[in-house]
Amino acid sequence: MGDIGTVDLELDRAHSARMYDYYLGGTTNFPADREAAGRAMAAFPSILATARINRRFMHRSVRFLARSGMRQFLDIGTGIPTSPNLHEVAQGEVPDAHVVYTDNDPIVLTHARALLHSDPAGRTAYVHADVTLPEALLAAEEIRATLDFTRPIALSLNALLHFVTDEHDAHEIVEHLKDALPSGSTLAIAHVTTEFDPEGIARLTGAYRAAGTPGQARTREEIARFFTGWELFEPGITPSHAWRPDPGDQGENVTDKEAACYVGVARKP
Repeated sequence: MGDIGTVDLELDRAHSARMYDYYLGGTTNFPADREAAGRAMAAFPSILATARINRRFMHRSVRFLARSGMRQFLDIGTGIPTSPNLHEVAQGEVPDAHVVYTDNDPIVLTHARALLHSDPAGRTAYVHADVTLPEALLAAEEIRATLDFTRPIALSLNALLHFVTDEHDAHEIVEHLKDALPSGSTLAIAHVTTEFDPEGIARLTGAYRAAGTPGQARTREEIARFFTGWELFEPGITPSHAWRPDPGDQGENVTDKEAACYVGVARKP
């Protein structure tokens, strides 16, 4: 998992994981993160709602997949642990679920132990890896020891791909990951879009770029390409708050502009 004692946390510069933690009301953030988050909030005031709406989509999609029979989960771009984490949601439905988290942010590595408190019937692991190097990520010993690649795996790319710009060819990376998974595997994506508030998202992207984190919002069509060849579960690609909302969410007054993301969940034939 890496030697946590040697990790450079780079506390003098903002990190997207710590900014996201701040949006969610967490405490693992520092002045540089809060300053950058403040600029992002000024650029796109809905970002606090966006983060929380997106987090609720993750919870719903994991519950749906666990109830649909998935027992293995690979979460790339994990971020700082905010309970309930993916394994808590999955193992709340199926205690024997196996979950692997990966991230390339040093601050996440220091919190990885919080992701390893598995239900005794299941198993969790953490891998410090970079999605832009998918071959190395998939070859990681902890992944191969925890997940059985002959059985379906639920791949989660939640609020990750908008940090993978065209320079790194996000679509090719996702195809590489998809190709490695067996039939019956699933893919869940939440991705910032340009379509609901183009000017606000342009300002937000600029704020992140100024903080040292390039990003790229995409259109619905560009996001749909990530699911090419796989079968989308109903209701297809929707704003994040509209994907299979819980009964308690039905009366929530959330707009597409606040959601700011398209999401979808698909299955490999």
